[in-house]
Amino acid sequence: MKTIRNLEAINNMPEAAVALGSFDGVHRGHQELIRKTSELAKEKGLATTVFTFSNHPRDLIPGSDKVKNILYREDKELIMESLGVDYLVDVPFTEKIMTMSPDEYVKKLLVETLNSKIIACGFNHRFGHRAEGNPNVLKELGSELGVEVFVLPPYMVGDTVVSSTFIRELIAAGDVDRCPDYLGRYYAVSGEVVVGNHLGKSLGFPTSNLIIDEGMVSPSNGVYITYCTYNGERYPSVTNVGVKPTVGAFKKNIETHIFDFDKELYGKQIMVEFIIKMREEVKFNSLEALKTQIVKDCKAAKEYHFGQK
Repeated sequence: MKTIRNLEAINNMPEAAVALGSFDGVHRGHQELIRKTSELAKEKGLATTVFTFSNHPRDLIPGSDKVKNILYREDKELIMESLGVDYLVDVPFTEKIMTMSPDEYVKKLLVETLNSKIIACGFNHRFGHRAEGNPNVLKELGSELGVEVFVLPPYMVGDTVVSSTFIRELIAAGDVDRCPDYLGRYYAVSGEVVVGNHLGKSLGFPTSNLIIDEGMVSPSNGVYITYCTYNGERYPSVTNVGVKPTVGAFKKNIETHIFDFDKELYGKQIMVEFIIKMREEVKFNSLEALKTQIVKDCKAAKEYHFGQK
């Protein structure tokens, strides 16, 4: 898969079936759109191209809160490649793009620049100045330009439309156990292990600490059953997300205890996958009470991971 990060760098793109969308989580709905686009491309002998933006379009709206990510760029690319994408055009959403008329957006960007012969999008796709472009507009313009347009219906899980907004809400509420139904995988965060206050080690449960990535959705404070991946190997773990209220005032972080693990991880990169939330974060009356609860948490997490009673 070839990744293009700058529109100005594009030239001589092959004729393509192009999937449009934010793809900010490459959730199950996004995956279905890419699969459909790839099928159409193969039928017509075209390249499979995904056109998306490296920043969320909503971030350019004055006064709006920055949209949190639910997937890292490098992970997005790996998933796209596994789905058979030939070209990923992942460029900045700029004011110039934001103020294009729907007509200019389709003609200049999609047809002339990307060499689209087929375009596929979701039922709620919007584009162009003031988001005036929609699937119906896209179909009309496609008909004029000789481009086939396919609009996919909502991707449903039960009675729920799969969307990145809904998935963000699940994560922020701590309902991480529901994420695989919509994402197709566990929600995960990555980062470099930093030096903590050594409280876990002093209590007999050494932990690896990650600073909260402000660009990612943060799970609500609490204790989670997790997996931790280091150096390509996945380990059962238990994780606290929060501010450690029993021992003072700390900035929110992620603190993971890996079972049966004795390697030093300071300065190393790890990934934590959130499986299910066990309980809320609590301020205990003493360190002894905290340690008693940690023992219970570890026992419950081990039962989940290993079936130990």
